[in-house]
Amino acid sequence: MKKNMMWVVYHSGKESEDSHSPQQTNSTQHPGNPAASGLPIKPASCKPTLTEVPFGPMKLFKDQLQVLLVFAKEDSQSNGFCSACEKAGFRCSVVRSAESAAESFQEKHHDLVIMDHRHSRHFDAEALCRSIRAIPSSENTVIVAVVKRPDREEASVMPLINAGFNRRYVENANAMACYNELLQLEHGELRAQFKLRAGNAIFTALEQSQEAIEITSEDQVIQYVNPAYESIMGYQQGELIGKEIIEVPKSEKNKPDLLETINSCIRKGKEWQGIYYAKKRNGDSIQQNVKITPVIGQGGKIRHYVSINRPLNDNNKNDKPGVQAESQTDIQSSKHKDRRKGSLDVRSTTSRGSDGSSQRRHSSMARIHSMTIEAPITKVINIINAAQESSPMPVAEALDRVLEILRTTELYSPALGTKDEDPHTNDLVGGLMTDGLRRLSGNEYIFSTKPPHAPSHLATPLTLNDIPPRIAVTMENEDSWDFDIFSVEAATMKRPLTFLGMQIFSRFRVCEFLNCPEAVLRSWLQGVEANYHSSNSYHNSTHAADVLHATAYFLCKERVKQSLDPIDEVAALIAATVHDVDHPGRTNSFLCNAGSELAILYNDTAVLESHHAALAFQITTRDDKCNIFKNMERNEYRTLRQAIIDMVLATEMTKHFEHVNKFVNSINKPLAALDENGGNGDEESVKGVLTTPENRILIKRMLIKCADISNPCRPQELCIEWAGRISEEYFAQTDEEKRQCLPVVMPVFDRNTCSIPKSQISFIDYFITDMFDAWDAFADLPNLMQHLDNNFKYWKGMDDRKLHKLRPPPE
Repeated sequence: MKKNMMWVVYHSGKESEDSHSPQQTNSTQHPGNPAASGLPIKPASCKPTLTEVPFGPMKLFKDQLQVLLVFAKEDSQSNGFCSACEKAGFRCSVVRSAESAAESFQEKHHDLVIMDHRHSRHFDAEALCRSIRAIPSSENTVIVAVVKRPDREEASVMPLINAGFNRRYVENANAMACYNELLQLEHGELRAQFKLRAGNAIFTALEQSQEAIEITSEDQVIQYVNPAYESIMGYQQGELIGKEIIEVPKSEKNKPDLLETINSCIRKGKEWQGIYYAKKRNGDSIQQNVKITPVIGQGGKIRHYVSINRPLNDNNKNDKPGVQAESQTDIQSSKHKDRRKGSLDVRSTTSRGSDGSSQRRHSSMARIHSMTIEAPITKVINIINAAQESSPMPVAEALDRVLEILRTTELYSPALGTKDEDPHTNDLVGGLMTDGLRRLSGNEYIFSTKPPHAPSHLATPLTLNDIPPRIAVTMENEDSWDFDIFSVEAATMKRPLTFLGMQIFSRFRVCEFLNCPEAVLRSWLQGVEANYHSSNSYHNSTHAADVLHATAYFLCKERVKQSLDPIDEVAALIAATVHDVDHPGRTNSFLCNAGSELAILYNDTAVLESHHAALAFQITTRDDKCNIFKNMERNEYRTLRQAIIDMVLATEMTKHFEHVNKFVNSINKPLAALDENGGNGDEESVKGVLTTPENRILIKRMLIKCADISNPCRPQELCIEWAGRISEEYFAQTDEEKRQCLPVVMPVFDRNTCSIPKSQISFIDYFITDMFDAWDAFADLPNLMQHLDNNFKYWKGMDDRKLHKLRPPPE
């Protein structure tokens, strides 16, 4: 017999034309009852209808139920079920003998069999039920025994159950009674069996999965392992099923308290993910990325635990218990792995210095709670999809429109006013958050086809002790936020990155971590700085040094130190140093519009950021004399490399709001909730938020983003100087766009008409305020927020006076 295939939609496995085939029967025809002829009873409408049946995230479709009536002779009871089937719209066949019943079931595989158990002289109903149950396809069939009404006391149903019946029906020929019985069966046992039938597809997926999967009971008794688990661990299913987890040998390479930490997490109904060493049957240890998910069942209690285990490649041989690293940036580290410095601080995330008041700003946490973008967005879409299924048509249509909005690529970007209402913000967004408009002309902007620059031979100190006093004095307070990078720029003749880099890298003991000599670090810093363009007014090595300084400052904040490992700190310092190397002083939009070679190479996507990251590693690895990574262990290098690349790419502005909102939703809001629910929050819970691999990635991205555009949070004179420099760079780009007849990306940055105060106000309002509110709530930065407030007031005052320049005219 043909069967429909199951792909996305689950069908019952029966073809509609089956209902038209004649049935074998040993009865004579009765003109008054079509069932008596042995032919199927057709519903009033022959067109099959599909009923949608929800089954978790699966969407199943059930066609008409097929019913087999097994009655040796026609009577009021069989006629009652025939009428009930017709009323319910079920396809019904009637047979008169055990042989015909078995043949019919073999052909049709009915959903429901109703069998006469009242007259044993015609056929043995229990024997027939057993013979049907012997057919594999009967596993999900419901079989009902029609029994006599008891004369005296009730008989036990156990003989019926042992024979394979699902339930009994005490004889009642009333058509409505038969109809009600069918409805209860349809919406009860038959629907449950239909879902169980679909469960075969889920088990097929589990059996075919390449990941090792283990399912245990709430008491952690092993209930299932898939073939991939058997293959990876070397066990056979029979050796594990029914055993408690604690009976399976454990690897000695895990931390002593790791199992306790895992159990503490999952018993609270929380998912745990991290690195775990499992012991194979042959005694070898295998390092795995493990995700354990509690499954909540009846009564809201945990009923199962599902463990998905993926071996980490390349590091299971000769691995060291203390090093757990692989190619992905942070996923190597257990969510509960503790290599952090110091104890966790569970202070309120809203703590402030006494000087942090501001009439313009609400408190940071109040603003964070008011942010309405939820992430991850897929969860929101799934919730809306589920709501649509049971919503009236007008609501469902409205939700369709909501989904259209949510699926746009500009999901995280606030809606702007029209060009006329807010030209400065619109131009900033166009220049910083888009990849430009494609030009139709053939002119191309040639850029960066030459190899990286080698460092100049100007004298550079071999060690920190050799730094000239005039330079050393400018760096005395480099650990302060009010540090003046422009003094270092002047003292070093526009080479601040090498000198400040040596001092900051020494303070963070980077050479010790990388196992590289200080002379190699110095050569590396020189090589990187040589590839920054001193001709750029803004994107030069002074900007890189400024971002490096801000990064080092943030890394010293208590909550950041509690969240990151030493490898994260080193990655952040290196990423800050290289994040704009070889920047041409033009935006991504300009390069895409100009058809530059870099834009073509990187497909108009994160062009500059991809170039900065790639060139940084080219500079580093081309010569052993400046290869700071040369002595690193391979897996640790790959981890560090991925972290650096991820942080450099995070400085690209098209995903600005995505990064900020993920940080708010994944870190700020959970910390605030812990703070509100339990005073200063439970230490373990706070630690759980801060140190998950996913959240550490978000913290590092947020850190370098804030460091990269922290100019409005600097002391006022520094802020004004930076505003002048970025404005000049944008003016130069507009000039070149006009010369080359390229689209002018930011028309407001015309040196003859631009209002610098308006551009700064727009930049602060659109990009800075929410981001630094979130970062301040996390890292506690009242001094930065006070500078931001002062600088905003300065620019607002300039704009109110209709002044367009950096500073007011002399009195």
